[in-house]
Amino acid sequence: MKITLLSDDSIRYEPAPGLLTIDADSAERQYSPFHMLGSSLAVCTFSVLASWATHANIPFDDLVIDVSWTFAEKPHRLDTVKLAFTWKSLPPNRLEAAKRAAALCPIHATLSHGHTAVSVEGAVA
Repeated sequence: MKITLLSDDSIRYEPAPGLLTIDADSAERQYSPFHMLGSSLAVCTFSVLASWATHANIPFDDLVIDVSWTFAEKPHRLDTVKLAFTWKSLPPNRLEAAKRAAALCPIHATLSHGHTAVSVEGAVA
C-alpha cells in the first residue's frame, strides 16, 4: 500500500506492491498529524470497501482513495474533511452502494458524530 502526501491538506491511499510506503513530492513536506488523521480515514475506508467488494465479487486492486481537509482557527483544527474514491473496476450500478459502504468506516463515524471526548493525563516520572 502507498500513502502519498499530495499537499499540506491532502493525501492519496492506493494499492502498491510491497510494504506500506509514505511518499511526498519533496523532502521538505512532513507527514503531519493531519496527514495521519487523513490516512487513518483512508485506510479504514479502504478496508471496509475491500471487504464489501470481496463479498460482492468486485476486484479492488484499482481502488484509490483521496482525503482532503480544510482548517478552522482559534484553535487550529480540522474544519471539513472530504473523502473521494476512484475505482475503475466498480460497476456503475454499484457506485451508490459503495458510497454507503464507505460511510460504515468507524473513523468516518467518529469524525462525523464529533462528540469524542479526549482526556489528557500526565505525570512526572
